[in-house]
Amino acid sequence: MRRRLVSLVAAGVTVVGLSLPATGAEKTREVAPGVELTSLTLGARDADDRWTVHVYLPALPDGPLGSAGTALGPRGTAERVVRELRAKGFAPRMEEVVTPAFADRKAGRLGWVVRLGLFEEEAGAAELLGRVRKAGFAGGTRYTAQDGTDARAPQRVHVLRVDFRKFRGTIGTEFGPTLFGPERLTDLMASTGALAGVNGQWFYDSAPGGLYVKDGKLIGSATRGRAGLMLRDGGRSADVDTYTSRVTLRAGTQSIEVDGVNRQPGVVWNCGGVGGDVPTQKAQHDFRCTDDSELVKFTPEWGAAPSGAGAEAVLDARGKVVAVNASRGAAIPAGGSTVQATGSGAQWLRRNVAVGKTVAFDEQVQDGRGRRVQLTRGTTILQVGPALVRDGRVAVNAQTDGIIREGADQTFTYNWTVRANPRSMVGVDDRGRLLLVVVDGRQAGRSEGLGVARAAELMRQLGAREALNLDGGGSSVMATARDGIVNRPSDSTGQRSLGNALLVRP
Repeated sequence: MRRRLVSLVAAGVTVVGLSLPATGAEKTREVAPGVELTSLTLGARDADDRWTVHVYLPALPDGPLGSAGTALGPRGTAERVVRELRAKGFAPRMEEVVTPAFADRKAGRLGWVVRLGLFEEEAGAAELLGRVRKAGFAGGTRYTAQDGTDARAPQRVHVLRVDFRKFRGTIGTEFGPTLFGPERLTDLMASTGALAGVNGQWFYDSAPGGLYVKDGKLIGSATRGRAGLMLRDGGRSADVDTYTSRVTLRAGTQSIEVDGVNRQPGVVWNCGGVGGDVPTQKAQHDFRCTDDSELVKFTPEWGAAPSGAGAEAVLDARGKVVAVNASRGAAIPAGGSTVQATGSGAQWLRRNVAVGKTVAFDEQVQDGRGRRVQLTRGTTILQVGPALVRDGRVAVNAQTDGIIREGADQTFTYNWTVRANPRSMVGVDDRGRLLLVVVDGRQAGRSEGLGVARAAELMRQLGAREALNLDGGGSSVMATARDGIVNRPSDSTGQRSLGNALLVRP
């Protein structure tokens, strides 16, 4: 393979040893005083980059092949699939998948994959896949440059640098009219007069997921142990850390922990709740846990509250109980809140909360050292993750942050963590400049995207002393008011609607 190391100079930052040969133009322009946009073309297509057929493995060693759905598995299962393919006249190969080293997990084998053929164009792989499926196997096409192992694969990188020595505006988060209901980045920018922006938090069931503090108000509860970004003073102070939140409801002499804020009761995306999550209490990214006994607080930011069985208390702006309902779904009073409860939580609510009484919430957010975070007016926290860079060093807590899947099926870990995908990141450098970065992906020969480990390395090389992964994949989008969308989102339909966004405002 033809490879070389280079130094890139981008908007005043020397990027040394990035292992990504620059093959195209580097463009930098001023978006506003103190805000610069740099677009880089890095890497190059290699002679070994080809399309292939990726044959899925059964979840169990003796499971059916035609309905198999796991991308990789143990060696014995892969060898069985290889034998079956050879018996049908195909020439398969087995490849070992190894995870890179993370801060809390050593490098090691993740599993084995089975593949067939190598083609210059996807059409050749698609034709072979048709024959493989007709023969009784399941699978898909893959582009080898997107396996996440090639440090010099083609990449299109877009970097917004905000220098607060010159910039007089602010950086913060925004969502649409309500938390429930995603909005496109360009629409959020237009409605707020933003100069530029990138996508922000993950979103599930049409609402952001994870800890969300906006202007000092807790409007989304934390996934325990996951990383987040705290902004103060309009973005002039930025820090990456792990965060937890604890909300306690007090009614007279009785108190109970609230499971969540502004999310569907009983549905715990990414797990890591306060207790009772099934099947795990540990953080598991993009995984749906459940809990049949919960209390969830809803604030006016949510919009129309979900309805269902259980119990519900409606509170005015002073915490006075104006209604206790035998089912859920009442409108949220302006300035007030509702508490929806299911299972034993509903029993507690009926027993301890009465109309005319006053209840109170104690809301706490703690950082990774267990210190309480003061939720002042200028405080914004966006929990996304994983952390990529801490104190100037690559530091990805993959296991703790839940991007390593529990259990035998490691398809998610392989596809989301190891393989290359579009990525969005945020960071801050030693000069206090905020970095908003989007890398295009899933675009064969143009921009392959990055695995998590390579995303962390890129942010470090761009000068970040602290950096965090944002939502990515088809959600990765960057725009400016003058140019519109800057990058090329991977969805064929263009930009997605988002749970929220990070915006640069004048």
